Amino acid sequence: MNNSSSTGFRCGTVAIIGRPNVGKSTLMNALVGQKVSITSRKAQTTRHRITGIHTFDDAQYIFVDTPGFQTRHSGALNRSLNRAVTSTLTAVDAILFVIEAGRFGPDDQKVLDLIPPSAPTLLVANKLDRVSDKDTLFPFMQQMSALREFKEIVPLSAKNPDDIKRLLSTVKPYLPEGEPIYGEDDLTDRSERFLAAEILREKVFRWTGDELPYTSTVLIDKFEQEGRLRRVFATILVERDTHKAMIIGQKGAKLKQISTEARLDMEKLFDGPVYLETFIKVKSGWADNEAGLRAYGYE
Repeated sequence: MNNSSSTGFRCGTVAIIGRPNVGKSTLMNALVGQKVSITSRKAQTTRHRITGIHTFDDAQYIFVDTPGFQTRHSGALNRSLNRAVTSTLTAVDAILFVIEAGRFGPDDQKVLDLIPPSAPTLLVANKLDRVSDKDTLFPFMQQMSALREFKEIVPLSAKNPDDIKRLLSTVKPYLPEGEPIYGEDDLTDRSERFLAAEILREKVFRWTGDELPYTSTVLIDKFEQEGRLRRVFATILVERDTHKAMIIGQKGAKLKQISTEARLDMEKLFDGPVYLETFIKVKSGWADNEAGLRAYGYE
């Protein structure tokens, strides 16, 4: 990277927002170039604002992945998530409003209504690879541009590296000129401890499918590092005994699968060996209690 005094360097924050399951976390990981946000087919897996950082010779992008705005449930957990979304939107340089290409429903509209009209907003029509009839796209884009004055409309597939490059260059002019905030190798402002919990939580959801309520979470009891080895002791918190049985699986097979996959992902991200021990604890009602939520790291 050129030294930071080089003229014309740009650095700014970009929020990624959209209803659950439009592919925001996949897009974030593609934009950062490495996995910093958990992905799952289950709605509502992102619960914290995650910052992903990508630094180039001439710009540093700081991406904020907001939780998918909840329009269906109204417990304490969801109120906390929705507050996280609205507070993020007032403090960023650009907003990527993500929808599925060819699809715009009432839940998308509710999210769009949250975006301050003055905020520079780019519409990202994701999952382009799933649109079988490309001729329907142009009228869809016209319909979208009538909804609001978007700065740009970018149809793409988050899985296509060329599309990601195009999006980055489209966003760049909206970043203010200024010094980089993070080091050029930084990928996220989250701790390894936090990322370990997120990775394990992703595997829990991936292996239990829709049977497990999204109120399950992961706590890291101990995170120690000796040389390159990291020892991680984690507890999966669930609301009922039936959920506990679901995660353990027959003769402990499912829990073993979850732990093994999580450990391999951690080793890849932390670039070193990981010893992971996983426990499961039943604690009913944790997600409906504001004080409990704060204790578990939700804002």
